[in-house]
Amino acid sequence: MAQYQLNPDRSWLKPIIFVGLLLLALVAGCSLIKVERIDAGNVGIKVNLAGAGRGVDDITYATGWVFYSPLSTAVYEFPVYTQHKEYEEFEVQSRDGSSFGVAPSLNYYVQSDKVDDIFRQYRRPLAAIEDGFLKTAVYEAYRVATNRYTADSLISNRGSYEARVKANLVTQLQAMGFVVQQITTKLEPPASLKAAIDAKNTAVQTGLQTENRIRQAEAQARINIAEAEGRAKAIRIAADAQAYANEKQQQSLTPLLVQMRWIEAWEKGGSNVPTYTSGAGGSQFLMQMPAPGAGK
Repeated sequence: MAQYQLNPDRSWLKPIIFVGLLLLALVAGCSLIKVERIDAGNVGIKVNLAGAGRGVDDITYATGWVFYSPLSTAVYEFPVYTQHKEYEEFEVQSRDGSSFGVAPSLNYYVQSDKVDDIFRQYRRPLAAIEDGFLKTAVYEAYRVATNRYTADSLISNRGSYEARVKANLVTQLQAMGFVVQQITTKLEPPASLKAAIDAKNTAVQTGLQTENRIRQAEAQARINIAEAEGRAKAIRIAADAQAYANEKQQQSLTPLLVQMRWIEAWEKGGSNVPTYTSGAGGSQFLMQMPAPGAGK
């Protein structure tokens, strides 16, 4: 009985030990080997972290799975499709000393065959480069371009100003592997200049409104004159026509015609019958005749 207690059966420990070793091997394997997928539109690069050959070891131009040891190797992904980056507003000065606020937005992409050069130069992923080197390049391009304009000319030439900024960036970044596609600027003039611009615009609008009212008044005056001339012309025409008619009527009033009209009026009776009439030189005289039926 005592001998059995001193030599117990420990065969059940073997499976446990095997499983523990297996788990330890898996953990060690996971720490020594990692896998990462390089997505489409990205370039993956392997970087040696130890040894004399530290640096860019390989460039993977195809998408897929990459196996590496995190103890000695790092893998970075660089997107090679169009990137959009917006920077917070910062101040630049024009040639005459006015301060402008600019908040640029940048569209660009990285050339795939330049990824290794970019990483060798900056040793950072793209997001860190955007907030470092690219940001400095953008600020410098705006500073140089703004200093070529006065405040008034800068406001009046926004298109050429942005074209100059883009040209400065292209010149600086193209050789490094960054291709600038588009840059837009939210330009904010100083408060004093903005107030002056608003006052000028108000004055221009007021002047245009006044000119429009003057043109309308002049047009209305021409309309009134034309209408008055038309009415006067119509009156003259009517007067001329009446004078002509009167003249013709007077010319047509012969003694015989007058007598005929007297007879017509007398036959009709009433107050239209003349009291008397005389001919030329008083040679003819007609007394008033009693109206028909007066003695009844």
